[in-house]
Amino acid sequence: MTAPAHGAPAPPGERAASKSELAYEWLHEQIVSGGLAPGARLVLSQVAEKLDVSVVPVREAVRRLEAEGLVTFERNVGATVAGIDPTEYLYTMQTLSLVEGAATALSAPAVTAEDLAAARAVNERMREFLAPDPLHFDSVAFTALNREFHSVLFERCPNPHILDLVHRGWNRLKALRGSTFSYVPERASQSIEEHEALLALIERGAPTAEIELAARRHRSATLDAYLAHTGENPGFPTL
Repeated sequence: MTAPAHGAPAPPGERAASKSELAYEWLHEQIVSGGLAPGARLVLSQVAEKLDVSVVPVREAVRRLEAEGLVTFERNVGATVAGIDPTEYLYTMQTLSLVEGAATALSAPAVTAEDLAAARAVNERMREFLAPDPLHFDSVAFTALNREFHSVLFERCPNPHILDLVHRGWNRLKALRGSTFSYVPERASQSIEEHEALLALIERGAPTAEIELAARRHRSATLDAYLAHTGENPGFPTL
């Protein structure tokens, strides 16, 4: 198939696909950033007007978001932003605390001084996010830095199966919602201090069991803070 000449308009199918992608990316960013809160109704015509597209690509984008669990359809209501399923969140965080704790501990002997310096630099950037107001900050950007920090500590894990499970856990959290810190912003400053303690353990060559426990408790503390904030009780104990 011959590509369109430079400057020529894209074929109708390609234009429709690009508009659907535009609608998807905008809605996805709004949902994970908290711009569209759980339970918010998605009026397709309003979204289409805002993005200057027809309703068709918006409908396609909403269907895609529904398949990802970010949007739900309710009778007589239509499309709404999905909330966090507390049970699914609990399962994900419990699993991640276990596998990320193990990956961090197994990585520790291979973590270099350069790695530790890089992790501390990221942690300082996280601290700077909170400097103006520790309860009002860009939670999505903060979460991205949080993942970058932990990646430095677990990516040297020699067990590829455990590492794969860690990546799956982080991706599942992103699908559930962009940032837990948007719900419990007070947890952010505590998390930064726990990062420092974890770095200190690795730096002094603490036993791997001690490092694993610290990493697990760090992850579980965020889960506990979220469940306490929302008052949700899925009926399962936390770690």
